[in-house]
Order: sequence, then C-alpha cells, then structure tokens
Amino acid sequence: MSHFLNASDAARRLGISTKALRLYEQRGLLAPVRSDAGWRAYGPVDLERASEIVALRALGFSLAQVARILKGDASGLEPALAAHQATLEARLSDLVVALDGVRTLRGDLARGGAPSASDLARTLAPTARLHVAFDLPWPWGGEPFELRDIRPLNYITGPLGSGKTRLAMRIAEEIGAVFLGLDRAADPSLMSKIEPTVALLVQDGATDTPALRALLNGLEALTPVVVDLIEQGLDKATQEALIAHLRRRGPGAPPLFVMTRSSSILDLDALGTDETVLFCPAKHAPPFRVAPYPGTQGYEALASCLATPEVRARTEGVRAVRR
Repeated sequence: MSHFLNASDAARRLGISTKALRLYEQRGLLAPVRSDAGWRAYGPVDLERASEIVALRALGFSLAQVARILKGDASGLEPALAAHQATLEARLSDLVVALDGVRTLRGDLARGGAPSASDLARTLAPTARLHVAFDLPWPWGGEPFELRDIRPLNYITGPLGSGKTRLAMRIAEEIGAVFLGLDRAADPSLMSKIEPTVALLVQDGATDTPALRALLNGLEALTPVVVDLIEQGLDKATQEALIAHLRRRGPGAPPLFVMTRSSSILDLDALGTDETVLFCPAKHAPPFRVAPYPGTQGYEALASCLATPEVRARTEGVRAVRR
C-alpha cells in the first residue's frame, strides 16, 4: 500500500482535518480501505474524490448537496452557482477599482508627480468594511472592545453564562441591526416571500417547521441581523441545510451575526474567508476573534463548547444563573 496515505497525511495534503475526513466517510461520500492493522488508508481515487468534496464545500454546498452532485443530480445547483458568481463579481468590482487607482498613480509618476502617503494607502489598502468599537457591558468590567473588518457571516459563541447574549445585543445596537430573540414567530404576511427558500432548504434535507419559517422571516430584513441561538428548534439536517444557504449570501449581503453552540452550525472545518468567530470565554474574560486553526488562541476552548444537535437538544432551555 505504498501509494496510500494514512488519515493524518491525507488530511494534511487536502488542507482539512481528520475529523472532516471521518465525516465524509460517515455520510457515505468516501470509503477508504483498511490496512492490515485496521487503519484507514486513502489511495489516489479517495484523494481525488475528497478534493472534489472539499472544492464543493468551498462553494457553500452542504454535505447533502455534495452527495447529490457526486451522483450526477444537478437539482439545487443553480442558486449556489448564482451566489458564487455574485461573490466573484463583487471581488472583480473591487479589483477594477484598485487597478484604476494604481493606473492613476503610475500616470502621476510618469508626469513627474509624487503621490502622498495617504493617496497610496487609500489606493492600495483593501476596501474598508464595517467596524464597531464600544465598552463591554455587564458582566464584563467595561473593557473597550473593537471589532474591525466585519464579515458577511459572523458567529458568537461561548460556554453558558459567558455573556454572549449581552455581547450580541450590544453589537446589534451599535450597527443598527435587527435582533431576533428566542421568541421568534412566523409572520403570515411574509409566507409567500420565503416559500422559495423553504423549498430549497427542504430539497437539501431540511424539515419545514414553524421554527424554520419564523427564522427565515427574520432573516428577510435588508439590514444587518443578529440572531439569538439560531439552531433553536431545528434538527441536524435543517441546521446543515440552513448554514449552507447562509454561506451563499455573498460578500455584498448585510452582516449577519448568529449566536450558536451547535457544531452543525459552526463547523470549524468549513469556515470560509467571509466568516468570523467571536468567542466569549468563561469567567467573563473579554471576547475575542478565534482563527479556525488548531493551536491558535482560543481554538481548543471554542471547540470544546460546541456540541452536536443531539447533545444540544438535551440541554435546550438550560440557562446559567449568576448568584
């Protein structure tokens, strides 16, 4: 088996985690052989299939959609490709603006002019995104908090009693966002507007429930939205279909902040460049941004506070009480 790799080496070559490889196998997307000692072994065919899965996940497809695509079923492909095209076009627009700025600076140089430092910074720096800065509310001690370069999709998480709800509400206040609490209810007047989205999610394995419809109603706002425990009332398949859908919103969508403790919503192996994780540590240390790479600050604590939807269902409704 000289041409086969073990799980660690295969994951390293693919740029993913061994957990992701095991998940692909559990979903029937991969079927690695076993060595004489019982270890998983990934050959060229397995690696090629895994690379296809990784590429499709990067486009925002859920694992259910990936399974259908690998079987040749193109249903549900058009909305995802349209969203990806919108993302690329937005990046292209930014590149065109940057190129025009560089050409202008080079033209000035050719005519003997020297651009100022501010001209260079304004032309060469990335397009500024929304940012907030404020003093943290209780239960913190009023420490200053700043969040720059707010992405289209942002997660807020942490253990029970860490203050994440108060942080979410404060962010909503600062950026003028709609705050969707836990008492969400579907608006009958908006039912027809969300029907196409419901149909797409159901096709991807979601269950059509009042909880899902109430959530989709709230997400229809054209302003930034902050959601308290987005997974509430949604089963695992629905959570996976929902987060795949939200990833397809594209870079031009209003910022979305979702509170979660579900590993199906916040899949650390699937985070893209337009997503950010804010972690509220225990004992009310100030919240901070966590990079989705093992070994980085806060990664292990973040991973330990996430649980599968089955586990989360057993603790739904549990709240920490501060005496």
